[in-house]
Amino acid sequence: MSDVIRLIGIRDTPLSVDEVFNAVGDPAAGGTTVFVGTVRDHDHAQAVKALSYSAHPTVERELRRVMEKVAADFPVRALAAVHRVGDLEIGDLAVVVAASCPHRGEAFEACRRLIDDLKAQVPIWKHQTFADGGEEWVGAC
Repeated sequence: MSDVIRLIGIRDTPLSVDEVFNAVGDPAAGGTTVFVGTVRDHDHAQAVKALSYSAHPTVERELRRVMEKVAADFPVRALAAVHRVGDLEIGDLAVVVAASCPHRGEAFEACRRLIDDLKAQVPIWKHQTFADGGEEWVGAC
């Protein structure tokens, strides 16, 4: 199962959609789905001034566990996931995940599960500072 997990990364450098897409290329895959999460300029109807992500030291182990569960539940040919940490700017890529499967429906479902479970279970936290001076921490798990 671990052979379908082609790329896992927690990085303090810009992410590449091409790297993630290329990682899940497989001749037996008829469908590939890529999800890209970007830093937006607002949240909760408030203007976002600054944003940073931090991660627990176990983050890659937990991300692998999530990916293994997706691979067990769907007929994936390949999975990839990378997430930024550190200070990000509006418009920066925060997370890129991808799944390739024999058929498009499976690829959509597997990619959706991957990003949803990553956000719910992987120990990555977002700290937002709003234009009005307020701030909040958002926990992924």
